This record gives sequence, structure tokens and C-alpha cells, in this order.
Amino acid sequence: MTTESIDPRALARALMAKHDAGNGAGTDRAGAATAPGSERGAADVRTARGPNLQTSFRDHPGVLEANEKFAAFDAWTREAGVLNPYYLPHDGISGAVTSFADRDMLNFSSFGYLDLAAEPRVHAAAIAAIGRYGTSAAAVRMVAGELPLYSELERELARIYDTEAAIVTASGFLTNAAAVAFLLGKRDIAVCDSLIHNSIVSGTEWAGCKRVTFRHNDPESLDAILAMSRRSFDRALVLIEGVYSMDGDVVRLPEIIEVARKYDCSIMIDEAHSFGVLGERGLGARELFDLPGDAVDVWMGTLSKALGSVGGYLAANRELVEGFKYSAAGLSMYTASPAPSAAAAALEGLAVLHDEPQRVAALRRNAEYFHRRARELGFDTGNGQATPITPIITGANEPAVRASMELLERNVMANAIGHPVVPEGEARLRFFINCRHTEAQLDHALDTLRSVFDGLTTEEGHHS
Repeated sequence: MTTESIDPRALARALMAKHDAGNGAGTDRAGAATAPGSERGAADVRTARGPNLQTSFRDHPGVLEANEKFAAFDAWTREAGVLNPYYLPHDGISGAVTSFADRDMLNFSSFGYLDLAAEPRVHAAAIAAIGRYGTSAAAVRMVAGELPLYSELERELARIYDTEAAIVTASGFLTNAAAVAFLLGKRDIAVCDSLIHNSIVSGTEWAGCKRVTFRHNDPESLDAILAMSRRSFDRALVLIEGVYSMDGDVVRLPEIIEVARKYDCSIMIDEAHSFGVLGERGLGARELFDLPGDAVDVWMGTLSKALGSVGGYLAANRELVEGFKYSAAGLSMYTASPAPSAAAAALEGLAVLHDEPQRVAALRRNAEYFHRRARELGFDTGNGQATPITPIITGANEPAVRASMELLERNVMANAIGHPVVPEGEARLRFFINCRHTEAQLDHALDTLRSVFDGLTTEEGHHS
């Protein structure tokens, strides 16, 4: 039997009848619904696709686990009369203060470190781009989707990174995944920091390469791994981050470069949380460590953090960037161009960054102040190094979630991060600091958190 022999209208009727209990449909001996007058079509469906074939994914293990976990949590929050912190909509710009659930809250869940999403110059640039190019380039860049904005932004990024070229993309996650998948193959190895972002892990799976990890931010561990494994593979790519998004610590970049080059390895660094943050002018790890552009082979970053836009970018030598542009699936091949407004916003965001270095200075002061005060109040800040990301470690998942919900009730927004996003026993609250936060706001958040934790400890004591 071939699919050409199936009457498509009969097939459609049979499928509709299966889900319509009120249309007089019957059930055959195999349990498949049949619409009146369409027995042949239903039989064809069973023959072509097999009886009782599950197609909805409702029984998928991941679906079952997610529904069970979050439905129970949602029911518990409703019964307790508290806000569910997951997918909580906010109104207005995600800055130092934002409206969640119709309440103004101190916001420590936004990685808009330099408050550029609120900057009128950035708004005006995005609006002007929409007026000129519309809301979408409506095509793949290589085929009718190229706009002058992209090359202008790419030239500026290449200048900042001291590289020959750069490429901007529509998605930060996909930038990492697609770049790694393009660079590596089955005969290659990805040598990843143990806390590397999931987007890079996904890229190694897409590539089909071998993936190994070294101890977090530990050049000696990297050296040991490469000494054992490097000779067994064609290419080796060391993958690190500038500022680690869960811990807030800074990469030991010069030492890692030295080890990687010793074993003839390439290096790619994810600057999602370090560009706009590190260095006197906020130009990232290259500025902080005063490195030439070719000290790293691939500089990656996102437009959605400090720059107040959305998308990703890669900066590298010209030949590699041309390879990304013409051959890398998910970067410019088979994927739509970035929105004109996003590119224009990022470009103007860079201009503001250059014109207003005081934003970076204020961010640094706030980050150092918050980290110092958190430690003075007795909080465990883990690996945090006074960057704009400060973790408050709780250990178990439940205290982190409960503290996050208690903070919400007191108009402070800080997200709980638990296993499996972080290792078992290392759950935390994660505070993102903004250059617009005041010291009074930072003190209020920490004092409120201290009160919440003390209350949880007292409650546990009553239960023991």
C-alpha cells in the first residue's frame, strides 16, 4: 500500500473523528475511531502508520516529568496564596526596578547590566531602523536578507576585538551551538570548563565530537586533560567563558591560553556575561587582560545582556568568519537574519558604551558593594568575585525556591537556581546587579534576604 492510495479527505475525516466524541463516530476492534462513511480512510491510516501509534508526545518522559513537577508546584502556590516565580510576566522595561504582577519590585533578575534597554538613544535607533527596514529582514542573509546595519555592527565588533572580521546572528544560544558544530567533527575534541554553558554542550552533541571537561577555571586540570588526550584527536578546541553565569567568577584567561597553546589547541571564549562588564571601558576579557585579538581564536558574545538588544556575535580571522557566513548552518545559513531593530539597538548600545564610561564604573561600584555587604551579612557567595553576578548559595533546592518566593512577597525579584542547572547540593539565589541600582536598594535587598533566611531557619527549628 502506498500513500498515494490514501484519500486525503477521508484521512482528515478519520483523524477528526478520533477526537470528536459527539459526532457519532464508532470504534473499530483495534480501538481506532472511525467517521461515518469513512471506514476505508481509517483502515488506510492504520495500515500506513500502524495501530495505536502514539503521536502526541503526552507520554514522553520529559513531558511527564515537567508536567508533574510544575503542575504540583503551581497548585501549591495557588493554595498558599503566593506568586509563582516561574514565567511571571512583567510590565515595563526590565531595569533596576520593574513591575511584576502589578507590583513595583526591586529587580535582580535582569542581565541588562548597563541599563541600555531603557536608553532613549537606543530606542530611537531601533525605531528608526523599523521605519527604514520594517520589523524583519524577511530572508536569510545570504539570499536577500542582508542589511547595511549588519556590516556596520560587525565592523565595530571586529574593531573592539582587534580581529579581522565578525558576524552577528539572531540568537546567542544558537551562535554557540552552531559555531561549535561547524568547527568540530567526529575526529575532534571539545575541552570544556566544567561549568560551560548548555549552548556549548549542545554544540558538541550536534558536532558529534568527543567532549571532556576540566575542573572549573583550573589551568592545571586543563594541562592534565590535554596531556592525556590531545594526541588522539585532529583538532582540539578549549571552550571557556569570560564571566561564568552561575558563579560570577572571572576566567583565568592568560593561564588557560598558555596551556592551550602548549598543546596546539584552539580557544573559543563566550563573553555573554563579560562584555560590557570587564575592563575599564567594559570591552570584556580582552581589555581586562590587555590581549591582542589573536590571543583567542573565536570571541563569542551576546547582544541581549549588557547591550540591551538580542542576538549573538562571533569575532575571528577573516577566513573563519567567511566560513561561518557561507557554510555554517544556524549562523547565516538556513536561519533568518536578525531583526533590523535589534541590530540598530546593539550598534547604538555600543556607541553609548563608548560615550558613557560612567555606566561601567557605576556597575563595578555596585557589584563590589553588593558582594562585600553580602559576605558581611554572612551569606555564602561561592566562587563570586564581585562581578555583577553574585550567587547566594543555599545548598539544597527547597531553601532557594522558598527564599525566592518570600522575596517576591516582599517586592524583591531574585531567581532560584537549582539542580540540574547547577550541581546537586549547590542550589542558589542569583543576583544580577544593574548600574542604576542605588546603595539603598542594594542594602534593602540584602537586609530583606537576611530576614527571609532567618525566618526559614526559625521555621525549620520549630519543625525539628
